[in-house]
Amino acid sequence: MAKLGRLRPIHFLVLGMLVFASTSWAQTRSPIAEQIAKAYGLDSFGQVEAIRYTFNLKGPRTANRSWVWQPKTGKISYEGKDKDGRPVKVTFVQSELTGESAIEKSKIDWLFVNDNYWLFLPFHVYWDSPGAHAQDMGMQKLPLGKVSAKLVTVKYPNGGYTPGDTWDLYVGSDNRIKELVYHRGAPKGPVPSIVAVTWTGYKKAGPLLFSTEHRGMADGKPLHLFFSNVSVKLVGSDTWINAQ
Repeated sequence: MAKLGRLRPIHFLVLGMLVFASTSWAQTRSPIAEQIAKAYGLDSFGQVEAIRYTFNLKGPRTANRSWVWQPKTGKISYEGKDKDGRPVKVTFVQSELTGESAIEKSKIDWLFVNDNYWLFLPFHVYWDSPGAHAQDMGMQKLPLGKVSAKLVTVKYPNGGYTPGDTWDLYVGSDNRIKELVYHRGAPKGPVPSIVAVTWTGYKKAGPLLFSTEHRGMADGKPLHLFFSNVSVKLVGSDTWINAQ
């Protein structure tokens, strides 16, 4: 199983689903994907030594997971609970994991990819392209709002656990995502077929911009996904910069 990383293939898990997008940095990336990523600090990502954040989910499922990610080394620290509610605290390096490791068997790395993708989706859309095809579809009315925004459809290839998934990003004139709609590619599966959420609660930590609030519906049921305790540490510094 390939691991998450800027220069590696991406596995994308959300609310229990996993998608594989093959990437190659030698290939040309989508201009619109680059514009979106740049709005969130893509050009300054190399200045970041570590990011810490807590993923919170309320709705069809409930979750509360805390992470520290060091993208340059692949080192990850996790705090959460197991299926029986017992506290779990582990640190691991993705490149050192095997299919037989306890981290893999307990799906902690799997959960990391999910939570990280939600926080860094604007970056991953760029990192995953052209394997994940992003296309500007022009101005469209927001699914959850009354105004219009540019619709950027991101189509993942027919591979992985949920082949053919589509992500509709509704992007403002500032290239920030306003709303998102997920369409499950597989005809059947344990995950919602449609998820529609807002992309709000914008905060900046160092050179990076984050959307920390996502409210909407998952197959007609209320969903609230949000991030807390978001902060970054820059290269050469021991100080955490809190998102605000």
